[in-house]
Amino acid sequence: MSTSDSAAARALLDNPHLDSGIKKATYRLMPMLIILYFVAFLDRTNVGFAEEALSVDRGITAGAYALGAGIFFIGYAIFEIPSNLLLDKFGARFWLARIAITWGIVASAFAFVTNDTMFVWLRFLLGVTEAGLFPGVIMFLAQWFPNKRRVQMFALFYLAQPFSQMIGAPLSGGLISFGEQFTPWAGWQVMFFVEGMLAVVAGIAAVFFLVDSPQKAKFLDVEEKAAMKAVMEHEDAIKHNDGPRGIGSALINWKVWYFTVIYFCLQIAVYGTTFYLPQQVAGLIGRDVGWEVGLVTAIPWAVGLFACYYVGKHANTLRRRRTWGASFFVITGLAIFVSAWAGANGHALLGIAAITVAVASFLSTGPITWSFPTAFLVGAAAATGIGLINSLGNLGGFVAPIMRNAINEAVPTESGAWGVVSLGVFAFLAAIMMLCTRFFRSKADDLLHDEPTVLGH
Repeated sequence: MSTSDSAAARALLDNPHLDSGIKKATYRLMPMLIILYFVAFLDRTNVGFAEEALSVDRGITAGAYALGAGIFFIGYAIFEIPSNLLLDKFGARFWLARIAITWGIVASAFAFVTNDTMFVWLRFLLGVTEAGLFPGVIMFLAQWFPNKRRVQMFALFYLAQPFSQMIGAPLSGGLISFGEQFTPWAGWQVMFFVEGMLAVVAGIAAVFFLVDSPQKAKFLDVEEKAAMKAVMEHEDAIKHNDGPRGIGSALINWKVWYFTVIYFCLQIAVYGTTFYLPQQVAGLIGRDVGWEVGLVTAIPWAVGLFACYYVGKHANTLRRRRTWGASFFVITGLAIFVSAWAGANGHALLGIAAITVAVASFLSTGPITWSFPTAFLVGAAAATGIGLINSLGNLGGFVAPIMRNAINEAVPTESGAWGVVSLGVFAFLAAIMMLCTRFFRSKADDLLHDEPTVLGH
């Protein structure tokens, strides 16, 4: 980028109307998006609270549970890109609402599961119906917010994960306890049905709160619309010249595949930890899964919430995004190793502390990871590339529980430590790849000044 182009970009970013427009968009859009992902993440992972009960009440085997926990991501991967392209065609407001309503119906159906086959099929359908939510929101935010502020918006969106576990873990445990004590149904049935219906309600609400683009937003004035349009058009022009154009070119773009591998490694750490977190905490504190385990499980997510917000707010230069991202991957891997050792040796406090560090680290690096592909993808290429990264990357969630289960069977221990250790290895590979991004860059990265300027200050 030439000096004049850089000066023009700086002038666009320093426009006070852009600042006020971003603030209004943040307050209007982000709460609804956080709620959608809150419920989505809750419905993905609440199966961890029902593992033992499903085995006792319905005879769901450990192998079927592992397959069902992971097969979600097969359905998710198959329909991810088509769903993203349809979102690009119909708009985020309608399509995100459709996704939430249909996945909520499927999530509620888990209350009526009867055997291994039905469990696995419902997990697959849950992935099919939820496909496109996360990458659709990533693409939606990339259309609304400039690169300088995008990690902050991604981080706000990511707050749904710690919120869903900080609030959702006690909620899931509480619904199980409530169902057992006050209803004629099993506690796990009440949990699945109620949390599935939350998604349906959120989907209906999304129709009224989301807006497809700044130009359609009634809450922005004319100057704010013009400022947001100018900066986004400037970035999109750079992306068109620098990145892939169209569906086909995005599918074969090497940078897209590079970040797919990074995201795959991240998801192995994320879902390998979250799927089994209630059982791991229960083993550390010597309690059955329920209200107490739910409260302790919320601790790592509460800490992760603050870490994610802080990192997202301050990761507004390329140097910070690269070094912080790599560092958090390393910390994630080390923390997973320590949690495995603590579990094997009965050190409850150390185990909880290590899990807390791991969760805070992988939550912090997620928004940073997404800032790289959104810096060079636009239009149909963005719908395709972001969908590809998320769909294939999320296969880490399919691999993680199966790999962990297989290693625990091959090298059996009472704590399952070796299965946990296997998950941390991939975080170190992601760290190396993140550091290697210094050898290639997008022209849009030049919009990130070495010395950050914080809008609104």
